[in-house]
Amino acid sequence: MTFPVSEKLLTPVVIVAAALLIAAAPHSALAPEVPAVCTPDNEQSIEAATPAAPDAAQQVLTAHLSKRFFIAQEATERMVAAAHRAAGEVGLDPLLILAVIAIESRFNPIAESWMGAKGLMQIIPKYHLDKLRAAGGEDKVFDPESNIHVGTRILQEYVYRGGTLEAGLQQYNGASRDANAYYSQRVMAERERLEQVLRNPAPITVAVSQKGI
Repeated sequence: MTFPVSEKLLTPVVIVAAALLIAAAPHSALAPEVPAVCTPDNEQSIEAATPAAPDAAQQVLTAHLSKRFFIAQEATERMVAAAHRAAGEVGLDPLLILAVIAIESRFNPIAESWMGAKGLMQIIPKYHLDKLRAAGGEDKVFDPESNIHVGTRILQEYVYRGGTLEAGLQQYNGASRDANAYYSQRVMAERERLEQVLRNPAPITVAVSQKGI
């Protein structure tokens, strides 16, 4: 026979028993602490801050340009990657951007002309202060990535205004009145040269020591 138990008597007993069980439980059995940094937003920001590895085409271009213009491999890799990023953002061909850089400065980031054109893509700051300020200031004209970023946008605007790639290139060079479009021809010939490099990349040679053989 069971006897009814008063609720007032049962409640304290249950609370005490529960407290004893919790105290006796191992630390691993308790609820884990939530890490402060494991959030989707943090994961996305870390991923965004990590630059993507260059693809095969960029590696071929880097090797070619580094050797041709006597530039350090790492610096060339950054310029090639910047040209691809900037071109992709405005819908231009990255080979075209690299061709413009080759013609304008031969990949010298501190190049400066007597007319005041500066950096890789030979930007004249007084004509494009708004874009340079948006990129961080006029001094950014000598920063390779910023120069490519701004120069690519200038070229894209000129192509849009001119209606054709040739007209845009001529305006970029300040030679809109040249009926022979000499500058445009030079850039496109350089672009074709880069395309040929991608079609027929030079074999990668590795120096092997003969010692111990």
